[in-house]
Amino acid sequence: MAKPKVKEINTQADFDERVRRLELSDETLIGLYRTMCTVRHFEYTADRLYAAGKVHGTMHLSAGQEAVAAGTRLALQPDDYLINHHRGHGHFIAKGADVNLMMAEFLGKDTGFNHGRGGSMHIADFQSNNLGANGIVGGGIPQAVGVGLALQMQRRKEICVCIFGDGASNEGVFHEALNMASLWKLPILYICENNKYGMSMDVERVVAKLPIAQRAEAYGIPWSTVDGNAVVEVYEAIKEAADHVRAGNGPYFVEALTYRYFGHSKSDRNLYRSKEEIEDWKQNRDPIMRFTKHLLQAEVLNEEQAREVDAQAEQVILKAVEFAEASPEPDLSTLMDYIYA
Repeated sequence: MAKPKVKEINTQADFDERVRRLELSDETLIGLYRTMCTVRHFEYTADRLYAAGKVHGTMHLSAGQEAVAAGTRLALQPDDYLINHHRGHGHFIAKGADVNLMMAEFLGKDTGFNHGRGGSMHIADFQSNNLGANGIVGGGIPQAVGVGLALQMQRRKEICVCIFGDGASNEGVFHEALNMASLWKLPILYICENNKYGMSMDVERVVAKLPIAQRAEAYGIPWSTVDGNAVVEVYEAIKEAADHVRAGNGPYFVEALTYRYFGHSKSDRNLYRSKEEIEDWKQNRDPIMRFTKHLLQAEVLNEEQAREVDAQAEQVILKAVEFAEASPEPDLSTLMDYIYA
């Protein structure tokens, strides 16, 4: 059985050649680094706030998967539509979300994007074409068919990007949606974040044949797999896929192989994997660490500048916490407001 494997860390020569070919400026590369640092600090800060009892409900953190969010966003247009999933904080931030409003939403404050009603799993911002997330595994996959059909009927130039995890690929609606999207040649880019575990089960134990992306062949949809912890590779793969969709050729499926450091949710005790495995990914395959090494060797940044960008990203998140904690709670008289569109 063919199994997806995360590629070895690229050589510096490979990185330099890819950057030249893709015409990525130093400013763009630093922007990718800044986005990844911002996402990482947001996730770790959210975890601490949860431990302090300040976050309501549960959370699904994406620390370790930052390269997928940053690389995907760079490859898309700002007005493309995004349908997120419950582990999608990174994608929301990468798309340009105001982290102050996002943090306020996490803390259930009235100043949040959804007046504290959405929280971690249901956050949305229609003004930026971020159509939100939901806690239903695979719930966004059929929604993307509706959005894609609307874009096609209105002859819009935007595309719909649908993010979901490896576990969602085993839902029946996955197959129904891809079949319809292919039949109607809808402008949908499907991105599966395969972080190796669907809740508490290794993907190799629940997927009959890997890679997951090859399932797209059954519906005549082109597909690819990419090292989801190599941000420039992610950008290249998503750019190629997005260009295909935007040209009117129908949907495309990309599987990004990555890894999450936290458990599935805050109730997950991580009993299905070892601490050694998690530490190995952190030490040897971490997306930010790998990208930083390449930037330093390419002299895009020096060590002091890299630390400064990271520190600035941390300050952005800390200020977001201050904003959220100083924000008012929703008034009880508005309890039933903002629930329906």
